[in-house]
Amino acid sequence: MFLLNHHPDYRSALHPEDVETLGPAGADAIAAHLAERPNHVPTPLHSLPGLAAALGIGALFIKDEGQRLGLGSFKALGGAYAVIRLALEAASEKLGRRLGDADMNDPAVRDAAAGMTFACATDGNHGRSVAQGAQLLGAKAVIFVHGGVSDERVAAIARFGAEMVRVDGTYDDSVVEAARVATERGWTIVSDTSWEGYERIPGLVMQGYTAIAREGLAQMQERPSHVFVQAGVGGIAAALAAQMQTSFGEERPFFTVVEPSRAACIFEAAKNGKPGKIPHGAPTVMAMLECYDPSPLALRVLYRSADAFLTAEDADAVEAMNRLARPTAGDPAIVVGESGGAGLAGLLAVLRDPQARAALKLDGSSSVFLVNTEGATDPARYAELVGLKPEEVA
Repeated sequence: MFLLNHHPDYRSALHPEDVETLGPAGADAIAAHLAERPNHVPTPLHSLPGLAAALGIGALFIKDEGQRLGLGSFKALGGAYAVIRLALEAASEKLGRRLGDADMNDPAVRDAAAGMTFACATDGNHGRSVAQGAQLLGAKAVIFVHGGVSDERVAAIARFGAEMVRVDGTYDDSVVEAARVATERGWTIVSDTSWEGYERIPGLVMQGYTAIAREGLAQMQERPSHVFVQAGVGGIAAALAAQMQTSFGEERPFFTVVEPSRAACIFEAAKNGKPGKIPHGAPTVMAMLECYDPSPLALRVLYRSADAFLTAEDADAVEAMNRLARPTAGDPAIVVGESGGAGLAGLLAVLRDPQARAALKLDGSSSVFLVNTEGATDPARYAELVGLKPEEVA
């Protein structure tokens, strides 16, 4: 299903706080942070002319976050960044002087962080990022996961020294439980979704994601005509939509938000004109996007900056994984996890639907920008769906 944006706020100016957090200054802040991370290199942008020709569009580019900061996911940019920012602020307050990213290894920062506990709920990737950020500074991390998170993903988080807590129910249930326990125990909750009275920290997480657009646009050296970005609670989609709006204004690319049809909370919020929790359905193969309650902070941006909302089927996601693992006409092979190829899954669905293709104005001159949000973060599941081990692909 696809839906054009008809919200009253559509194409209006971004909220001033969102401009500050997700606009040029926000992208500058995360760039300065990444410059101080010893293992940071910009992730690659792949051009896929063979697949573009096969699909009948002019050009196709995929920003590959499967190689980000050793975590295999775009989430490496958000949770760890927020944890480090919060620890730096705590140390600054304790010392009475301003500390920045260059001071991450200052003993005073580690002393402050040692007394802090950071908690979050996760489907896998956000928790790894929060745990990594805490480990870098010597802080404690407590990560809440729901029953649908695989043992392999739980083990990947625990390797960063985090305490793991299993919660009955869905991702949304784990968000509620993490917030409850953190509040009771005086921990700092680092969530990638927002709620009333809790926006600043999710804003920092989203600020981290602006690096994807900043890097990608510099690597493309041109403005794409279309952007397809996947959404769970909406954080990455909102971050990239804000970057496109603040970078290009009225000339920004046509921006489409893609979600699993089985967990389309952003789509429903767009259709209804307001946020709301949707009923739980059957699990989706796009497990990292299985969210039923959108982030109000993300929606505030998307109501203004997204042009269309789209759902993709599980079969589309698996097709995207396989197309990129077995490339067309000399294109590079890309390892794309179950949720990582959701943007391509949405594009494939649109191109099969003449009405949707016309509504989104996709043709032979279109230049499309996508994001592979994760590599094979569950290698066994990847091999099951693709028929190849990740190391056999790339």
